[in-house]
Formats: sequence, structure tokens, C-alpha cells
Amino acid sequence: MSPKTDSDDLPLVEGAIAGAAAWIVGYVLTGLLVLVRLEDTELGELSSNLDGGGNGIEFVGWVFFNSHFVQTVVEADFLGFGGSSTTSFVGGDGFTALLYLVPVALLVGAGLAVGRARGVDGTTDGAVAGALVVPPYLVLSAVGAVLFRVSSEGLGASFSGRPELLPAILLAGVVFPAVFGAIGGIVAANTGPGRE
Repeated sequence: MSPKTDSDDLPLVEGAIAGAAAWIVGYVLTGLLVLVRLEDTELGELSSNLDGGGNGIEFVGWVFFNSHFVQTVVEADFLGFGGSSTTSFVGGDGFTALLYLVPVALLVGAGLAVGRARGVDGTTDGAVAGALVVPPYLVLSAVGAVLFRVSSEGLGASFSGRPELLPAILLAGVVFPAVFGAIGGIVAANTGPGRE
């Protein structure tokens, strides 16, 4: 790609495939780690207390967003008493802090794959190519932020939980893929066969 590239020269298809794959694989890997340890965590205790409200899909989604530093909003009410708080189930007494590395590694890998597929050879071109993972990652993050909601009511009590919407879109959907995808593209531009 030259500095005067037009949109026909951009690896849009490669970026779409790599960005969607990074999000889906990240969710699946998080799911594997979460479902193995769910019963031994605060989230597992929470899920066992919800009668018919929520399932593993939503809870994995919460943890997946937590690995992007997006908090989970939890609201509880019992006979008019309760409130709202935000929490993360990654680190501390929750799931391993290594989950923070899952989206980082996958997005760098996705940016690297896009850069290598296009054969970028300049730092700027690599960054642009790698950042093309943003659109599908943003779409899937926005959809996930809406779908990963849990609510339950009964006997004067109610509970709901969801990822924080704005951070889920901006932080998980834009900042993470833009930064780490671009890093992967830059690595592709400056390494590989024929590079010194």
C-alpha cells in the first residue's frame, strides 16, 4: 500500500474475517476457562441463586467483556431495598487474570494476519491494515453488550446484570481492536521473510 491508497487497496475482507475470528475465538476461549471453574467462583454462586435467569452464555459474555476492562453492572432489589454496583469477575477471587491476555493476543494476531495477507511493508500501512479488525469487532461487541443481559424476579426480589454499554462499545469495540490490531499490523510490516 502506498501513502495514497484508495479504499480498493485496503484489506477490508481480510480485516473483517480476522476481526470477527478474534472476537469469536476470544469468547470461546473465555467460555472454556469460565465453564470449567464457574462453580468455584462468585459468578457461579450468583448463577446458582438465579431461578431460570441467565445461563452460561451470558455469564461467559460478562467475563469476556471484563477481560477488556469493561465492568459488569449488577442491580439487585428486595422489597424496595437494594442498589446498583459494578464489578469484574476477572482477577481477585474470580477467574485468572491471564484472561486479560486473551483479547490482546488474539487482536495482535489478527492484525498480524491482515498485514501478512496484504504484504504490508511500511509501519503506517501496517497500522492501517491491522486496525481494519475494528469494524467486525465493534459490531460483535455492540451485539454482545445488548444480548449478554440477565434478569430474574420472584417473591419481591429482582436481579439484573449486564456489561456496561458505553465501555463495551468504546473500549472493547473500538480501543482494544484499534490499538492491538494496529500493533499486529506494524509487527507484520517490520518482520517476516526478507526483513532485517
